Amino acid sequence: MEVLCLFSDLQKGSKIKPNEVSFVALINACANLSAFSQGIWAHSYVVKRNLKLNQFVVTSLIDLYVNCGFLEFARQVFDELPKKDVFCYNAMIRGFATHGYGLESLDLFKKMVSEGFGPDDVTMVAMISACSHVGLVDEGCEFFNSMREKYGLKPKVDHYGCLVDLLGRAGRLHKAMEIIRTMPMKPNAVLWRSLLGATRNHGNLEIGEIALDRLIELEPETSGNYVLLSNIYARMNKWEGVKRVRTLMKDNGINKMPGTSVLEIGGAFHQFLTADKTHPRSQEIYQKIDEMNRKLHEYGHNARTMDVLFDLEDEDREDALSYHSERLAIAFALIASDPNSPIRIIKNLRVCVDCHDSTKLVSMIYKREIIVKDRIRFHRFQDGSCSCLDYW
Repeated sequence: MEVLCLFSDLQKGSKIKPNEVSFVALINACANLSAFSQGIWAHSYVVKRNLKLNQFVVTSLIDLYVNCGFLEFARQVFDELPKKDVFCYNAMIRGFATHGYGLESLDLFKKMVSEGFGPDDVTMVAMISACSHVGLVDEGCEFFNSMREKYGLKPKVDHYGCLVDLLGRAGRLHKAMEIIRTMPMKPNAVLWRSLLGATRNHGNLEIGEIALDRLIELEPETSGNYVLLSNIYARMNKWEGVKRVRTLMKDNGINKMPGTSVLEIGGAFHQFLTADKTHPRSQEIYQKIDEMNRKLHEYGHNARTMDVLFDLEDEDREDALSYHSERLAIAFALIASDPNSPIRIIKNLRVCVDCHDSTKLVSMIYKREIIVKDRIRFHRFQDGSCSCLDYW
C-alpha cells in the first residue's frame, strides 16, 4: 500500500517521470495485494506511454495476473514477449502450478529447456509444486532427483519442502517422514506443517502428533498448527484429544487466526471476517446466505461439521460453517457484482472441506464462475466442479 501511495504522490507533485523500474515496483506491489484494477491501470500506462515491455516488466505482469486469478491474461503477456528468459518462464510455470494446471507446467518446462534455458532453483520449486497439486508423484520425485544429477543444482530446504508436500498429499506419509529425518539440513516449520496437513487429510494421528510437537518447538504461537491437529482428532471422533489441544492453546494464550476473505468490486475492496456483520449491506448478505443454504439443502448438500468447534451442537456447527468468510464474500458478490462476471476471492486460510463442497454447488446453482485463492492455491469453481479435482 505504501508503494501505491508513493507512486500516487510521484504522479501528483513531481517532475520526475516514472520509468520501467518504477513500474516493476508498482506492479509487484499490485501483485502482492492482488489489486487487479490498479495493476491493469499500470499495465495500460506502460503501453500508452510507450515504455519498454522488457523481461522485468513482463515477469511482474505475469505475477500480477496470476495472483489476481487471470491466468489467461498472464499467458497472453507471456506469449507476446519476443525475447524470454528463465525468470519469465519461472513466473508462468508457477502460475500454472498454483492454478492446478500441472500438465501445462510440464509442457512449458520442456519448451524452456528446448530453447536453451537451464532451470534454476526457482524453476524446480515450481515444477515439484506443480506435480504436487495434481498428484504426479513419480514425476515430482524425478524432478527432485534430476536437480543434482542432471542440472547440477543442490536441493535446498524449499525443494525438500515441496517433496514432502508431494508425498504427503499422495498419502505416502511414512516416506515423507523418512525424507524429513534424512535431509541434510534441519527441517523448518513449513515442512512440519505440510506433513501435519497431510496427516489431517489421511487420518494418521501418530505422525500428526509428532509433527505438532516439532511445530510447537519452532512456532509455539502459531494457532494454525494446533487447529490442524484438533481437526484430525475431530475427524476421528477423538473429542478428548480435541479438548486437550484447545486447552493447550488456552494455557499458552493462543487464539485461532480469524478467517478473512477479500474481493474487489468496481475498484473497491471488501473484506469479510467469519460471522462478520460490519459491512454496510450486512442484512442483505445474511438474507442471501439463508437463500443459499435453502438451495444447497434442496440439492442434497449435507454440511461437514467435523472441523467445527467440538462444543457446539450439530445445528450450531452448521450455522458456523454458513458464516465462514468466503461464504459472506460469495453472498455479497451475488448481490453486488455483474451476474455475468466471475467472482474472485482472496482468502488468508486454507478453504475448509465444507466450503469447498458448497462452493461447487453454488457455482452450479447460480451459474457463476467462482475463483478462490486460498493460502495454498487457486480453486476455480464452475458448473459444480473445481479445477483442483478435489485433490488439494
